[in-house]
Amino acid sequence: MEGATSPPDKLTRKEQRALEKQQREASKKQAEAQAKRGTAPLSERDREHSEALFVEGVKYVLLEDYPKALENLLKAYALNPDNAAINYKIAEANLQSGNLRDATNYAEAATRLDPKNAYYYLLLATIQAGQKQYEGATKTYAALIKQVPNSGSYLFNLADLYLAQNKLPEALTTLEQAEKEFGQVDEISFKKQQIYLKQNKLDQALAEGEKLIRANPNEPRYVLAQAEMYASNNRLPDALRVAQQALRLEPENPQAHMILAEVYRQQNQPDEAAQQLKLAFASPALDIDERVRILVGYIKQLPNPKEAVNQLARDLAAATIKIYPKDAKSYAVAGDIQTLTEHKKEARNTYLQALRYDNSKFQIWQQVVLIDAELNQTDSLLVHTDRALELFPNQASLWFYNGVAYMLKKQPQKGVKALEHGRKLVVNNPELLGQFDAQLGDAYHEMKDYAKSDAAYEAALVSDPNNVQVLNNYSYFLSLRGEKLDKAKQMSGKVVKQFPDNDTYLDTYAWVLYKMKDYAGAKAALEKALPKTKDASVVEHYGDVLYQLGEKDKAVAEWQRARKMGVASDLLERKLKDRKLYE
Repeated sequence: MEGATSPPDKLTRKEQRALEKQQREASKKQAEAQAKRGTAPLSERDREHSEALFVEGVKYVLLEDYPKALENLLKAYALNPDNAAINYKIAEANLQSGNLRDATNYAEAATRLDPKNAYYYLLLATIQAGQKQYEGATKTYAALIKQVPNSGSYLFNLADLYLAQNKLPEALTTLEQAEKEFGQVDEISFKKQQIYLKQNKLDQALAEGEKLIRANPNEPRYVLAQAEMYASNNRLPDALRVAQQALRLEPENPQAHMILAEVYRQQNQPDEAAQQLKLAFASPALDIDERVRILVGYIKQLPNPKEAVNQLARDLAAATIKIYPKDAKSYAVAGDIQTLTEHKKEARNTYLQALRYDNSKFQIWQQVVLIDAELNQTDSLLVHTDRALELFPNQASLWFYNGVAYMLKKQPQKGVKALEHGRKLVVNNPELLGQFDAQLGDAYHEMKDYAKSDAAYEAALVSDPNNVQVLNNYSYFLSLRGEKLDKAKQMSGKVVKQFPDNDTYLDTYAWVLYKMKDYAGAKAALEKALPKTKDASVVEHYGDVLYQLGEKDKAVAEWQRARKMGVASDLLERKLKDRKLYE
């Protein structure tokens, strides 16, 4: 066929006949239009050629080969530019090719040439909406409804376009027009409600809801939607009435119970509200995400001065685990609630359950590790940090607690290795960096690498000059070595000034003074510590100071008291046996 390419093989004969029928109908309408305008009709040869090119073009559109489709369709258009179907298909091919400007022009031409074809308007409206030309699309739908018989269903599309432009009165008028044509339709009432709420016309919105309920008295979702609207607008008696109506339809409906819980909460009836929430959480119909959303709301209130609130949060979390026993989210949120309400051991076990079902959440591992450290459960801390580091080897905080665990296990070499590695991973966190340096100071002291220990403490004090742990430990270890005693006195004195009644800090300060041979000062500091201390080493130190002051009998009495209190120094027994000071 002249000017046409070889036809694709994928179209059936039935599809080809449908295309030819479409073209014949368009040609017939075109001939009628030309007769009215008094223009000369196409020759039979041009008509047949145009139809053949049109069919070829449509085939390629169906095969998504848009360049070949346009090649044929534009040749058909050159022969027959007033054919609506050709204009329509060119518009469609351009739309699929992303050429929206040409698509618009040809689609507009199609609607002009055949103003009674709904598909032409729909294509034009789609093209306009795709370019966010909502006003143009609105006019297109309005023209479609006016021009094409039996096209009332498109009133819904027109109303949506008005809503997208926030033209609420026009949308409302359109929906009322649809209601006249189709009668009571749920979608119309819902959209009218949406408009009335945006217009702050609450009574009219509620009236639409009541209309829905009357039309669908056995449909719980309409009843619940209405109850929720009443509750959210503080119409509590109405909310109560309608929610109870929903429960008569579905006695275990969780949404109805939650609406009632909210109503009772607003009416300051906490026990009734709690009961309704428990009923909602007992229902398998309440999905996990909705449960978590509610429980997160409780987490923001915890710990609560009212124990009933804390207990309710734990009860709801337990109910969630019961309904969703294999969902990590159930255990994670329950663990958070237990942590905040001071049930740390239970929380740690609950978090471990969460990790059984999903071990990919670093925050949960972090919570487990923090609780291990807080409970001083060193073996657990070591096991859990090792497991967590297999999954999150770049998390500095895990290396920190791993190092701490090794230190507590009296394995300082492994502790140092973990701490040094983790320290390199710290980014933009001076506080954590200081914690690493503080631990490294302790660890290197244990290894008797005093130069590195001092350097680590100095680094920690750069991060936080008021770090009490570092100031105390650094000064005490310097006193044990008899080095930099002036610096040790200055650091220890700073701590004691801040905590004048702390027996541990007073003991450190006293021992620094002792090493400086200021025995009277050491005695005064220790006498402040003695009334409150339960530490045998503090009492032993007091005995040492008394000995240096020449009060030998009193010194021996204090050493004996230290022995009765518990573990003191390795030299205590020799001191008691020989009634003599050993250092």
